[in-house]
Amino acid sequence: MDTTDLLLAIFHHLLVFSLAGIIGAEFVLIRGDLPAATLRRLVGIDRHYGIIAMLIIVVGIGRVMYGLKGWEFYVYNWAFWAKMVAFVTVGLLSIVPTVSFASWSRQASASPGFQVPAAQLASVRTYVRAEALIFLLIPVFAAAMARGYATEFRLPVRAAQFRPAAPEHHSSSPRPCRCRR
Repeated sequence: MDTTDLLLAIFHHLLVFSLAGIIGAEFVLIRGDLPAATLRRLVGIDRHYGIIAMLIIVVGIGRVMYGLKGWEFYVYNWAFWAKMVAFVTVGLLSIVPTVSFASWSRQASASPGFQVPAAQLASVRTYVRAEALIFLLIPVFAAAMARGYATEFRLPVRAAQFRPAAPEHHSSSPRPCRCRR
């Protein structure tokens, strides 16, 4: 057994679950009015969101490069790429709430009676809901990937004609033929 792979997997999963918790916390905190204390809390939570997201990327790259499956498993796996697209989409969606939380917190510090405009709050709620919804796709793609549902890209019919012919099956071979039929 490879301890490095195990440690990377554990750390990666803990970070992803932490990120899910942070998205959940933001989701809950923006449901009501946003007094200055809540805005400061949101800014702090959002800072941790960014740190954890960066750590997920670093540890994820470590898993691809040093994990037991090898980088080839990931490069040719459509579920891996779908998971990456979902992760990047969640990250891009988080930009609007991040900027809004920081702006609102500054305004609340400068003006004690500051109220977040209803339209802006509604917009940020929509972004956080979209983040949460798309984030749910990440474990779906991860489960498909881990179970081998996406181990190779399927070529379109036209591209398949350029694929080399499958080797002939030789019964004298010591190992079974893995050629396509």
